[in-house]
Amino acid sequence: MKILVLGSGQLARMMSLAGAPLDLNVTAYDVGTKNIIHPLTGEIYAQDLQASIAEVDVITAEFEHIPHDVLELCCQSGKFYPGKQAIKTGGDRAIEKALLDESNVPCAPYKLITEKSHLIEAVALLGKPLVIKTCQAGYDGKGQWRLKSDDQIEQIWSEMADFIATGTDSLPHTIIAEKMIPFCREVSVIGARDKQGNMAIYPVTENEHTNGVLTLSIASEICEKIQLQGESAFKKLATKMDYVGVLAIEFFDVDGTLMVNEIAPRVHNSGHWTQQGCASSQFENHMRAVCGLPLGSAELLRPSAMINVLGQSSIPTQVLTTPDVLSHWYGKSQKPGRKMGHINISAPTNEALAQKLESLAKVLPEEDYPGILKAATLLRS
Repeated sequence: MKILVLGSGQLARMMSLAGAPLDLNVTAYDVGTKNIIHPLTGEIYAQDLQASIAEVDVITAEFEHIPHDVLELCCQSGKFYPGKQAIKTGGDRAIEKALLDESNVPCAPYKLITEKSHLIEAVALLGKPLVIKTCQAGYDGKGQWRLKSDDQIEQIWSEMADFIATGTDSLPHTIIAEKMIPFCREVSVIGARDKQGNMAIYPVTENEHTNGVLTLSIASEICEKIQLQGESAFKKLATKMDYVGVLAIEFFDVDGTLMVNEIAPRVHNSGHWTQQGCASSQFENHMRAVCGLPLGSAELLRPSAMINVLGQSSIPTQVLTTPDVLSHWYGKSQKPGRKMGHINISAPTNEALAQKLESLAKVLPEEDYPGILKAATLLRS
């Protein structure tokens, strides 16, 4: 079976690797160069998008911000999963919030902003501090502001107005203000839904962010109440969208109550640990779902963690001397802060995983790999 992935980054790469044992052959569409390429070798094929759409059996995506003409063309083929509405929802926070409200899934109180008076109303309605985000084009902490006092309104509005002005009638740019939630931790749930509505949901994962970028994720034994809330939100949203594929939902844990931060209609960074911690990774289950194959198990086999490699061209060789530690590289050129790869770690118990993280912290400096010792402490709590 042939699959075309919209986007040619590391997620397409890992989908290709997961699909190969299932005899699924993946090509990728680079939306920047408009080339059809091999996601592992980078080989460019002498074929345009329309020809590729006609040739493949299934089309999917590795990211949300797909040009509308490309998305429309793929959807017209009847081969695209998870579907146009799901991709649009993941790429626009205003649509996302409407979906959460319609599905009765809790999120932070919010107000949409297109003019200065809306910002002033948001301050009065929601109070301070506010988290302000672009509804489109924001990721990894970009396109965000924190409003803590009234004397920031003029400067923040000036920057917001510049963003809004770049929109068009057909593609307007909007902004959303959210009440800042005093949360205990950030967690995510990732699951897969197939064409018949069957679901496989992974354990809730605890995530550590630094400057808005995910640096580390841990999957271990989780409170049943938290797991049930995460599963409930997944089932409601996936069913509402008639979703096919892997869907990720990021939450704030507010004293044992989960509130959605955002959703991602794709495989997700916080699920990379599934490559080692489960019988079927998120990448394999996404491929299974969109290709009409039975879903694999999402049960946690052993406590696992993922450490992002950000801006580093290599990792110390000592890392790979630790049992059950594997590295995954993305084949990218080095840039500061860029996601270059990740390290997966697993162990039979929480205590054993904590010990491995402590060992890794001795060779992975805190300034480049923040939060490793903190994660070890959490595993023991």
